[in-house]
Amino acid sequence: MLALTVAPQAWGASGGTGMARTSSSSSPTGGVSLDSSATLDMSTHPTVNGFKAKIIHGIAYAPSYAPLAVQRAIWAGDLIRTKPYRALHYASLARLWPAYDCSGSVSYVLYKAGLHSRVPDVSGGFDVWGDRGSGQWITVFGSAGHAFIEVAGIVFDTAHYASTTPGGSGPRWQPASIISSQLHDGNSYFRRHPAGL
Repeated sequence: MLALTVAPQAWGASGGTGMARTSSSSSPTGGVSLDSSATLDMSTHPTVNGFKAKIIHGIAYAPSYAPLAVQRAIWAGDLIRTKPYRALHYASLARLWPAYDCSGSVSYVLYKAGLHSRVPDVSGGFDVWGDRGSGQWITVFGSAGHAFIEVAGIVFDTAHYASTTPGGSGPRWQPASIISSQLHDGNSYFRRHPAGL
């Protein structure tokens, strides 16, 4: 697996970034075997000073002042951000899948943050997940036909409304500016958020 180094573009207004480490002595993957295509070493987690996440060369940097669940959601997205799109679900989110669809990627990000069961939802299934409305840190946008998630000011989505790194199909980080375009794609979206976030 590739360990990330701090990119100079990640320096925040207060002068720097850090690589947060988990405080737990347990395995950062919870004892789950990761496949060889994982692109981020979970022993180091990219962070940027402040309250908003940043995307640098396709990798999301979690805000240093965000709650740990929010940071974990971002780092989980980084783990699968190079996976291709495939409309197929497996029985459990506890292992990495070879590919992800929209609701599978949202389910995975929430699961790794401790905010979802290990059983993936379908897009329309998010209509009863969490609390109604937008969250302060995390908002799930769902409909019968599509789902995506905003985390700390950036979006994880399989529909690409901005240039993505890497290119190709599958879940990718994008700026929150795409939300307006995404909400006008013909689906009727509801917004949900985890309690307290």
